Amino acid sequence: MQGGSVSSESPAAADAADPLRQAAETMHAVRERCVWSQRITHRDLVPYLIEESHEVIDAVESGSRDDLREELGDLLWQVLFHSAIAAQDPDDPFDIDDVARTLTEKMVRRHPHVFAGEVAETPEQVLVHWNAAKAAEKRTRRSVLDGVPRGMPALALAQKLAGRAAGVGVAVESAAAPASEDELGEALLALVATARAQGWDAERALRERLRVLEDDVRAAEAAS
Repeated sequence: MQGGSVSSESPAAADAADPLRQAAETMHAVRERCVWSQRITHRDLVPYLIEESHEVIDAVESGSRDDLREELGDLLWQVLFHSAIAAQDPDDPFDIDDVARTLTEKMVRRHPHVFAGEVAETPEQVLVHWNAAKAAEKRTRRSVLDGVPRGMPALALAQKLAGRAAGVGVAVESAAAPASEDELGEALLALVATARAQGWDAERALRERLRVLEDDVRAAEAAS
């Protein structure tokens, strides 16, 4: 997809038999000919990517099938948009085909029970294969914290970091365990209400605690 001339013909007419290719060609045309899109950078797109991701979540949790199909398309557009921007990079260009190729290679490696004759009869066995392949790919990483995106919402980040911490023997003290996810939601909401009543920022409080947890993890790694 890199380079090449841009036809005035509609992508829908050009390649209606391959919807994914049609979407990619539509993005290519928009990037080439829309004055707003031409100026957009990867960084500019980040707020839209976050928004579209949350709209997919909303569609999963409370939307219709039509909503989900539409929102997944909007999220796919973000991937196509980033790929179109990357294709124009003067130093290290790649396009949507490169993205798809890299994804396919990774997923084949991580599913040896599907593509390479390994055996996995339970979800737990699948996870063993997945983690082994992932560890082999990430040999350059020095910490279990490497690769964790710090831009995640604090609650999602906490769940991720707590799991990584457990992997190196750093325990996070548990509160009284709710009996269900519904009760967990009630407990979390009650804590947020307490923070609000006290004038505290719940998001900031959790992020600051997570910084301490990260320090504990790195200290445990350094001591091992």
